[in-house]
Amino acid sequence: MQTELHIGHALHQTDIAGGKPALPGDLAMWCFILAELLVFGIFFLAYAYTRSRHVAMFNASQSELDRVSGAVNTLLLITSSYFVVRAINAIRHDAARIASFWLMAAMSCGLFFVVLKLLEFANKIQAGISMSTNLFYMFYLFLAFFHFMHVILGMIILGAVALKAWKGAYHSGDYHGAETAAAYWHMVDLVWIILFPLVYVLH
Repeated sequence: MQTELHIGHALHQTDIAGGKPALPGDLAMWCFILAELLVFGIFFLAYAYTRSRHVAMFNASQSELDRVSGAVNTLLLITSSYFVVRAINAIRHDAARIASFWLMAAMSCGLFFVVLKLLEFANKIQAGISMSTNLFYMFYLFLAFFHFMHVILGMIILGAVALKAWKGAYHSGDYHGAETAAAYWHMVDLVWIILFPLVYVLH
């Protein structure tokens, strides 16, 4: 039985016939991830172009953002991705219940991210700032909220995987669903790593 699990794991990781490494997770999720990255990429390019035409206004508005909160959120998401990597590694070693704890730790980081973003949004609303304030805030609020919703969805996905891991649904021979969730969460992290310096820091 143990031999069969190892064989299954090997087949999952590598296409023996073609000799090509298989993508971790589901192909449909990777198509979705690429589509999402394309959408974010278009908005990032639009932001950069618009900024180049309104540098003074963008710099002035950008200075009003809470960069400390943004930096903390960056650390939270990077840490959460590390926890997700540890979870997948635990499943590969047939420690699914330990993986569920790592996933819950990742979700905790996501929860702190959400709380900080809600506080940030609340401060802007109280200051009378909206998407119609100026071009910078239009991009900032749209991009930040769009990413925020991806974080929420990612936490729901991780929660579902954590529950299945706790119930023993994953093992070293079958953890396709867990890898799919991990791929999505890493995408959410990657987008923020680009968004934070672009919108909060870059002058």
